[in-house]
Amino acid sequence: MIIFAPLTRGGVNIMLIIQIKDGENIDRALKRYKRKFDKTGTVRQLRSRTAFHKPSVVNRAKIQKAAYIQNMRDNLEN
Repeated sequence: MIIFAPLTRGGVNIMLIIQIKDGENIDRALKRYKRKFDKTGTVRQLRSRTAFHKPSVVNRAKIQKAAYIQNMRDNLEN
């Protein structure tokens, strides 16, 4: 059995395909589907589009995140 789930991404329709093996538990197949769906980033993209963020705010957040990650890596090395 194969589960098809249509998604739209950037105006392009994509399809998530989950193949269910014989005797596989449906809960396990749903877990694989959810993991695959999360990797597409559809929900994150929808939430980010709910409000407009100025490019300067987005850039500042990226710089702050990079500084935070660098600080964490520096602390792990010491």
